[in-house]
Amino acid sequence: MFDWLRSMTEGLDAVPWTETFPQMPDMLLPVFDGVTGILLLIALPLFCLELVRLCAKRRLTRRRGSGMLTSAFCFVPATVVEVLLGGALVGVFFWVGSLSPWTIPSNWATAALCLLLVDFAYYWEHRLGHEVNLLWSLYHSVHHSADHFDQTVALRVSFVDFFFSPLIYLPLVFAGFHPFLVFACYGLLLAWQQWIHTELVGRLPPLDPWLNTPSNHRVHHARNAQYLDKNYGGMLMVWDRLFGSYASENEAVDYGLVEPLVSRNPLAVHFHVSAKLVRTLASAPSLGAALRWLIRRPAPAPYLRTALATASRISEPRKAATMRPRTPWKPMSKRSNRTPPITAPTTPTKR
Repeated sequence: MFDWLRSMTEGLDAVPWTETFPQMPDMLLPVFDGVTGILLLIALPLFCLELVRLCAKRRLTRRRGSGMLTSAFCFVPATVVEVLLGGALVGVFFWVGSLSPWTIPSNWATAALCLLLVDFAYYWEHRLGHEVNLLWSLYHSVHHSADHFDQTVALRVSFVDFFFSPLIYLPLVFAGFHPFLVFACYGLLLAWQQWIHTELVGRLPPLDPWLNTPSNHRVHHARNAQYLDKNYGGMLMVWDRLFGSYASENEAVDYGLVEPLVSRNPLAVHFHVSAKLVRTLASAPSLGAALRWLIRRPAPAPYLRTALATASRISEPRKAATMRPRTPWKPMSKRSNRTPPITAPTTPTKR
């Protein structure tokens, strides 16, 4: 699985800064490779079982099927960008690593430490993707736009993700970890999150408080008010419990965005939230307000909330004055079929 990394870096052997990293144990990367491959292979039987379950419950509708296809199509541009620019990313990681004043030897103990730190970095990268409006609008909202939850949702990712997410792990390379080890830990982390996109596995009480299980990830994809912005961890729920973002699955989950996306068009999935962001920035009263809006939580902008509230206050009395109460329709009896006589209006007498 990591052969593509090695093939991309074959030409780097002659570059002086690639010699700063010590040789890794022979079995280290193959073990990571094998575990990652097993986790990814689990997705295929899970997907088949999900289809059987949907058919048995008559829930495999045309809309559900088109949603699955949309998720698969979203994965295509992300894969193309990764293939075209993956070599450049590897080069950047090796270059940053060469700037480190020391190197950390690669062994099983440091590999476990690296995996723990990658998971910690992923927690904050994931949390920033939810809590910084620019990141949410540009790429992470794509993953949460599905109104269902199955193995295909893990494929619903934005190609923009490639340009930001890897940067979070550069400090680990600068700290002295081998770039290949960081990539291996990150790949294992992503592979773990593939199989947890399922409704087939219920709650796992011994594991749910500590690991990212299907139950915990269902909560993360929910738009229920009590579930919003919860369970950011990649493999561990330890960070969520430490930083107050953990929630257990206690009631039925409603999936998708707070403002649901009806379209199944992959272009709409990729760009509908970012288009809203552009419109909001265009209506900002000042450059400072626009910049503050980029880094704040995804929510209606303050000036938009004020404008909407003002408009509603103005329109409600006008609406109430112009609307006439509807009287319930009643069938006319045979005796009342004739037109009632017209009487002259009476004028009120002055007192």
